Amino acid sequence: MAVLGVGLIGGSLALAFKRSGLVERVIGVSRAATIEKALELGVIDQGFERGREQEALPDADLVVLGAPVSIIVEQLGWIGRCLKEGATVTDVGSTKRAVVKAAGDNLPETVHFVGGHPMAGAETTGVESADPFLFQNAVYVICPARNADRPAADRYCRLVERIGARVLVTSPENHDRIAATISHLPQIVAVGLINLAAGFNDEDPDTLKLAAGGFRDLTRIASSPFEMWRDVFATNGDEIRERIDSLIRRLESLRDIVGSEEMASRFERAARSRALIQKSAKGFLAPLFEVVTTAPDEVGVIRRIADCLAGRSLNIKDIEVLKVRVGEGGTIKLGFASPEDRALAVELLNGIGFPTRIRD
Repeated sequence: MAVLGVGLIGGSLALAFKRSGLVERVIGVSRAATIEKALELGVIDQGFERGREQEALPDADLVVLGAPVSIIVEQLGWIGRCLKEGATVTDVGSTKRAVVKAAGDNLPETVHFVGGHPMAGAETTGVESADPFLFQNAVYVICPARNADRPAADRYCRLVERIGARVLVTSPENHDRIAATISHLPQIVAVGLINLAAGFNDEDPDTLKLAAGGFRDLTRIASSPFEMWRDVFATNGDEIRERIDSLIRRLESLRDIVGSEEMASRFERAARSRALIQKSAKGFLAPLFEVVTTAPDEVGVIRRIADCLAGRSLNIKDIEVLKVRVGEGGTIKLGFASPEDRALAVELLNGIGFPTRIRD
């Protein structure tokens, strides 16, 4: 297996495939500092700096393109001449039409291409964050390029199922249409909403002081750096613009019925539809399984909570003080990586006198 771009996703795929015994040897191609770190962490077995692909790729049975979409498209223009007959190339790009088209236009018939998009991620990036369990229960979208590539796509589907992912096979067009709806549009909405509030905050500095849990949760992804999204907007702009227009029409419709009982049916449908989203499924950011605990307002209380959980090797993925009354007590939210960790946390914290319940 050769990975071009040994970052979070490429590195995690390498670790996952190695852990499952699906590959014997992993070669990485990336910046010198990244290669050094990847070798140190055992993510790859051999590394080459960028520009030395002709040395790294000739023996590879599977090649993973782990760079941003614009670079993947560029790589597909020349990578074919470096590959042996029968090799399979896949990618992890977050849009698929441009990538699959580039593969069809450039790769020789002797090389198979399988478009891929693992719907998983983490709060941090880089090979240092690579995780062999990143794809557990994550949807992994597969987009075969040419009819002749279907057998290779079937084989790759079986590989990613072995690392715990749930495969969804679809067309590049359908992938980009759906992604525009459930991923790309929400990012733009979050950015627009937080900038709207920031504008009002310029006029009244109390605005963002009153922004509590609901607003914070709704705009959480607005913190994503633009570099993560530049290629998405460049390669899926038509679908995104259509979704923006659709949302504008929806908002105009809601505006016209604000204050009327008609709004009830919109809320009811929204609640029913949201219930269809699988709570256990991973998306671009892994879900957290949360508890809320009540604690006294005194020195060392958070340390007592942390020590209790650390004693049973429970890792707190997120922590937030929701509210506090000085001198009395407050409510603390804790996030964990799995339902099992959450259940154990409830048991442990209740056991040492901190009333704790699951937060849905």
